[in-house]
Amino acid sequence: MGFVYYNTLNYEIHSDTIKDDPQGSSLISSCMKLTLQLYNELKQKVTFFYNKLHFNKYEKTKGRKLAISIIDTITLALYKQASTRKTKKSLWNDLKKYLKCSYKTLVVNINRCVLLALLITLQIRNWNRQNSHLVKHTDSTDIPVCLNKNAKHHKTMYGLAEWGHSGKGFYYGLKLHLTTDLKRNIISFSFTSANGSDRLQFLKLNKDLEGIFIADAGYTSDKLEKEFFRENKRVLFAKPKANMKKLMTNLQSKLYDTRMLIELNFRNLKMFFGLETSLA
Repeated sequence: MGFVYYNTLNYEIHSDTIKDDPQGSSLISSCMKLTLQLYNELKQKVTFFYNKLHFNKYEKTKGRKLAISIIDTITLALYKQASTRKTKKSLWNDLKKYLKCSYKTLVVNINRCVLLALLITLQIRNWNRQNSHLVKHTDSTDIPVCLNKNAKHHKTMYGLAEWGHSGKGFYYGLKLHLTTDLKRNIISFSFTSANGSDRLQFLKLNKDLEGIFIADAGYTSDKLEKEFFRENKRVLFAKPKANMKKLMTNLQSKLYDTRMLIELNFRNLKMFFGLETSLA
């Protein structure tokens, strides 16, 4: 029988591999090594921001020590998303032997660190802005929060979620508005109800940004283009609608062709980082 030793979350993790199948043992070992590698990579990055943003001032200094440290809590939350788990319960079931805390304690700790994770996100966003490419893309995507048949009874996002329409039909949920550059780095983002106006959010998202902004036909508006324009600083090129008689230059045509890059961001966020779930 093989014996594999790991150290994660400052706890010792032991894994007995399968007795009867050597190939199975090798597979289990490989999977656990990949899991450990992913967790450790995330933890190194979280530790960097923990020190840079002085998160130690948020550590509990009085009373009983937290069951999970701030670094491990944020890392666990990121690990849950990066490993495509849909629920915190799934994460806890996998690690409950080593966390040495209840499911409720894990959830409370993760919820407590949400604002700290947001500070890390904003720090990354600010760095991306300072190093952004001249060409930028703005678009929005649907985020259903439940199945349509359950919308009337949905409570988690009550007051925030609304009915909206996308290319896939009607949905109940939110809308993510995103601005990225040609290198696909996120430089601005916001969430609204599903019926939020793309054009109004465009101005809010990009009010402090400069460059050449590319958007799809949903942002076509002479008023928006004039209001957004700043000479020698920024300009908006919104792709004309199919029924519009509007000429474009070869440069504009090539710029419009780059707009699909932002769709890759939406795809990755939904498929690989659990942005969209409809469990309720």
